[in-house]
Amino acid sequence: MLGTMPQGMTEKQCALLEEWLGPYSVIADYSWPLQDTTVLHVSTAAGQFAVKASATSHHIRREIAAHAHGMPGPQGSFPVLRHASPDAGILVTEFLPGKLVEGTPAEHAPEMYRQAGALLAALHRPLAESTEYAKKLRYTTELLLKKGRGLLDAGMLARAGAELAALPAVPVQLVTTHGDYQPRNWLQDGGRIKVIDFGRADARPWVHDLVRLSHQQFLGSAALEDAFYEGYGRRIGPAEDTIWRLENLNQAIGTIVWAHGIGDFAFRDSGVAMLERVLADP
Repeated sequence: MLGTMPQGMTEKQCALLEEWLGPYSVIADYSWPLQDTTVLHVSTAAGQFAVKASATSHHIRREIAAHAHGMPGPQGSFPVLRHASPDAGILVTEFLPGKLVEGTPAEHAPEMYRQAGALLAALHRPLAESTEYAKKLRYTTELLLKKGRGLLDAGMLARAGAELAALPAVPVQLVTTHGDYQPRNWLQDGGRIKVIDFGRADARPWVHDLVRLSHQQFLGSAALEDAFYEGYGRRIGPAEDTIWRLENLNQAIGTIVWAHGIGDFAFRDSGVAMLERVLADP
């Protein structure tokens, strides 16, 4: 595709892509216009690749950083980085074949969750203990609560504020987290799970990656939850109670504020339901 600029990509990004890959053809376009991110599946003489590019999104740089030390686990379970430019906001990985788990029968298959749990355990490599993480998370959640005024009724807002104020800023062990670990970022290929999209990867407590699943696929499905934790090798217990509640408050309120900001009111309502469950859990 020399001479043709994919929609949404800058001249610099296109020049780098042509330098890295040579002539290529676009097989599929999975771009995210709301996040100003171009996502392409391309074919070249050297094979097939996934391309991500954005002039504004910080997620590209996070994904590049996540690949810096290599991906753990069985070969072919995670994308392999081939080219990247943090300055230009573009990366190229080897293409992982498979179908998204979300919206297919695999989303309700315990074996898929057992594998996903095992892959997450491999990904969660210990980094360091932090005495600042919980403080920062509580502060950002306080800011989100202020933005939530007018989006939540006064009673729920007050309860969330009281819950947040009561949580101590405990020290936590940080690991390499995925940041959006759920079936929309899992591929199923011949009965095998693979994981994609590391644009939200960062150093966080391990429970961070369990919040979305606990409010979505695990609701009313003990079989999926049990299979996942069997694969992961541990469950959330009393030692994680404080940071678990803090992560839940942050993600619930963050969902409400972010979804309202982009006009996704169904997603905003799912955030309200998340917050209701958190506040109802003693």
